[in-house]
Amino acid sequence: MAQLSDSIEKFIKELMSGGAQIELRRNELAQHFGCAPSQINYVLATRFSVDHGYIIESRRGGGGYVRIVRMQPENDDNLLDTLLKRVGNSVTEETANAIIKHLYDLELLTRNEALLMRAGVSRNALSLPINAKDILRAAVLRNMLLQVFRNREEAARS
Repeated sequence: MAQLSDSIEKFIKELMSGGAQIELRRNELAQHFGCAPSQINYVLATRFSVDHGYIIESRRGGGGYVRIVRMQPENDDNLLDTLLKRVGNSVTEETANAIIKHLYDLELLTRNEALLMRAGVSRNALSLPINAKDILRAAVLRNMLLQVFRNREEAARS
């Protein structure tokens, strides 16, 4: 099933390569891939969430559609505020990794920085009960995000 999800994600991203948004018909996409519409829903929910830098709008019914919009923050401060709000006081490893990948995709992180950040928020690095891990992970990720944006600001001033 992972291969099908990867294929659907790749297909949608290729369609989006020309712009910041796209409208799709869920049933037509499901027919194209020979799968149930729920599989399309799964890909949209897991690969095109706010954590990954997308907003999903949908309308059900006969003329229904799914609109996928790539978030394009107006500036670094806006992006940082959005990310900090999303992290909040507790964040799962999956969500933290999605945020890190989004920053990497925006070329705000190098590959090494992204790998280091992922290591810092991984379940193996945090030896605490699960609920405490998510709280500590959020604190660590917030500090890393703040530092990334401080570094960008300093580099822009130089």
